[in-house]
Amino acid sequence: MGRGTRGELISRLAEAIRCATAAHPLRVAIDGPPAAGKTTLADELAVVLRAQGRDVIRASIDDFLFPRAQRYRRGQYSAEGCYFDAHDRGAMCRVLLDPLGPGGDRRFQHTVYDRATDTSFSPPATTAPADAVLLFDGVFLLRPELIDRWDLRIFVSVPLERTVDRARGRGTALAGSIADAADIERVWRNRYIPSQQLYFDTVGPTDLADIIVYNDQLHRPTWEVRPHSSIRSL
Repeated sequence: MGRGTRGELISRLAEAIRCATAAHPLRVAIDGPPAAGKTTLADELAVVLRAQGRDVIRASIDDFLFPRAQRYRRGQYSAEGCYFDAHDRGAMCRVLLDPLGPGGDRRFQHTVYDRATDTSFSPPATTAPADAVLLFDGVFLLRPELIDRWDLRIFVSVPLERTVDRARGRGTALAGSIADAADIERVWRNRYIPSQQLYFDTVGPTDLADIIVYNDQLHRPTWEVRPHSSIRSL
């Protein structure tokens, strides 16, 4: 188990990525519950890797949402809807993960969804260098349909009750009203937390991760390399 400053964590993760070998762009999953700090971690890693001269592709599960009518067809507060209906995993594989993987042509799209218009979106394809790094953050990334498409699997762990506190703080800062904060908490407790519990019960993502980052203390995180991982130390 490692412990250190935020900068030390990012430096260790960047070194693990540098030491990972693949004959294609390295596909890194940064999984974890909502409000765990996945996007922030991925963005911090991207800054360090780019400073080291690596070509970094940033993408998120939110770039592969289905339109609202499909992802909320079981209801706004449905945990099953969150887990089964929200994300276009087929498109993720087809336009991003498989082109960057073994035998792929490295021509990829980083999104299929336009949040502003709530519609499907198909930007022009881009060709990745062979030594590029994909940093992909999101929920449910280690489920069976996706698990074999990652070359390095990071799970950002935070107690689920702590994510409610973070979401409430983010929501009130953005929305500025108690009503909005109450609705955010309702969504968290009825949709997001139960969907994470479903994920843990059916998949066990922390057993599949190469690295677990314990992110409840943002400025003093701890981390663990799982025994099955090919990473020797961190």
